[in-house]
Formats: sequence, C-alpha cells, structure tokens
Amino acid sequence: MNDEELIDAASTVRERAYAPHSGYYVGAALLDESGKLHLGCNVENSSFPLGSCAEAGAISAMVAAGGKRIAKIAAVGGRSVLETCTPCGGCRQRIAEFADDDTRILLLDESGDVVSYSINELLPASFHLHE
Repeated sequence: MNDEELIDAASTVRERAYAPHSGYYVGAALLDESGKLHLGCNVENSSFPLGSCAEAGAISAMVAAGGKRIAKIAAVGGRSVLETCTPCGGCRQRIAEFADDDTRILLLDESGDVVSYSINELLPASFHLHE
C-alpha cells in the first residue's frame, strides 16, 4: 500500500469517528511489519476530554491482531475539512513504543500534500522504559 492509499484509508475511517463534543474527527491507518492494515478513529465520551485517539485505536487493533511493529502510520483530521493533524504527545509516545528507525508517520500539510516524518522528528529524546 502506497502513502496516498494509506492516507485515503485514514480519511475513510475518519468518517466513522465519534466526536460530538469537539467536532474534530480523526482517522488513523497503519501498516504493521507484515503489511497488514489496522484502522482507528477517535471516540469521545461525556467525560470529555477523556476519550480514545485514532492513533491509539489503530495501535490497539494492531496489537490485538498480533502485530508487533508499525511500518508506517497515517493520521488525518479536522472538523468539516481535513487539516494538518499531528499526533498528540500521548500518541507520539504510543507510536514510539512500536516504531523503529524506519517507521514513517504520514500526515497532510497545509496544502493537502502528504508529508512523512520519523518518530524521532516528532518526539525527539523520547522516553524508553528499559528493564
């Protein structure tokens, strides 16, 4: 699956997001180390701002399906139209837990073009719990 197809998958699942409080709908699509697609969308609740981010949902789907590493993950979001939607700090850490140096995070820039980041670019000096 190429980058644009992954962005399209994230855009499609975004339409299923549940965001009655913020009106900000986010979709995420990731490919694991085997090339299997996993999807997630944000789900808010009445205890706003407690809810589930799209990236967290996609990562949970990957783990539940037996995936171990994120090869690449796309995230798209916005209210009525898509806009640049970088992962929140918590999701950057979640991505870091399952990323390696080759993992790419795909987003849309202000022009709607696909841009690619490494986790180290989005979360430099991230925390790693070592046993």
